[in-house]
Amino acid sequence: MNPAEPQFLEVGAGSERRRIAYRRRISKRADGAGIVWLGGFKSDMASTKASALDDYCTREDREFLRFDYSGHGLSEGEFEHGTISRWLEECVALFRHLTQAPQILVGSSMGGYLALLLARALAEAGETDRLAGMALIAPAVDFTEKLVWERAPEEARRAIVETGAWRRPSDYTNEPYVFTRALIEDGRRHLLLGGIVRSYSPTRILQGMLDQDVPYAHALALIEHMPADPVTLTLVRDGDHRLSRPQDIDLLFRAIEDVG
Repeated sequence: MNPAEPQFLEVGAGSERRRIAYRRRISKRADGAGIVWLGGFKSDMASTKASALDDYCTREDREFLRFDYSGHGLSEGEFEHGTISRWLEECVALFRHLTQAPQILVGSSMGGYLALLLARALAEAGETDRLAGMALIAPAVDFTEKLVWERAPEEARRAIVETGAWRRPSDYTNEPYVFTRALIEDGRRHLLLGGIVRSYSPTRILQGMLDQDVPYAHALALIEHMPADPVTLTLVRDGDHRLSRPQDIDLLFRAIEDVG
């Protein structure tokens, strides 16, 4: 298989069936964990960090899986139909169908949140032995509630409830971010910060202190809820939300090597 060419896996049933695009790099190594990339909200598998990870896995001969959630990149579906449940279903399906050896979950922003939800799903199925570790970048845990709904102005909340969506200008794309009523309401089914949060593996968190989307106080709150697993938080004083500068990506590589 040429890892440069996207492949597709069908997820869901009936009218909810959609083709999810992925790229997978196979390793010839007998040792070492594979890596699964979980991107952020409105991001895709061609992003700077995902591409840097692909180069890294090529050099180190590591197994690597990256994919686009439905409504993102090359995958089917409308972005505005996306929910945490829908995107989590895709994460679980691709992880189970396309990986075998223990994996390191590398998640950025919403991808960090989905990594922890994926770990919970694996634990419920008795499959935590498939997790080797996590490296999370500005994990946006419970973001639909804590970082969108609770921080939204009153007119934005009214738009979500009355019209079904709020379109917020984005610093990263020319198109606004769309937060739908379905996304917010579904997100309440997946809140983690009300109790102990488990990664079931060694975890390294990288967090920029200049991050306006996921404030570093949010990362501090997360690790306070993770007493059962070995977790290290690295604060990058001049780092923004993306943490995609060369020095930030080097930190990410070190975090990956630290856990597996």
